[in-house]
Amino acid sequence: MSKPGAYLETTIPSFHQETRTAPDIVARRDWTRQWWALAPEKYELVTNPAVLDELAAGASAERCAERLAIVRDLPILPFEDAIADIVKTYIQLKVMPADPTGDALHLALASFHKCDFLVTWNCRHLANANKFGHIRRVNTLLGLFVPTLATSLELLGGGDESDSE
Repeated sequence: MSKPGAYLETTIPSFHQETRTAPDIVARRDWTRQWWALAPEKYELVTNPAVLDELAAGASAERCAERLAIVRDLPILPFEDAIADIVKTYIQLKVMPADPTGDALHLALASFHKCDFLVTWNCRHLANANKFGHIRRVNTLLGLFVPTLATSLELLGGGDESDSE
């Protein structure tokens, strides 16, 4: 059996390399690093050029190189023409904010390519239980797969050990 696919949104490699010291930031960084250490064995990790572009923007050259190194060897999901239409629909139906290169694009790519998980720390627009019903309804109307939207912490917990109890 093949491993489940996990699409990595920009916040995962960003938090992996985070240097800020606020307690909530340190916790997310540590959870992300713990998950990252186990993830390649459990998931087929993928990303896309939009993530690479976001990681390369707005930071020093050294910082960009560190963040990009995390995802450098991951398979890149191709951008198909249909994905642009999905993004437009997400924005029109207010599933995602009106930035066609942001959250709508990540969700469209993960949905179109049938990734089992979209892994993110974006709990406002993506890994948000209050939005999931809307996302599921729109994806169902569009005939799209509905990925599980999860943080790295959520994917750390439970695991095989708890399944046997």
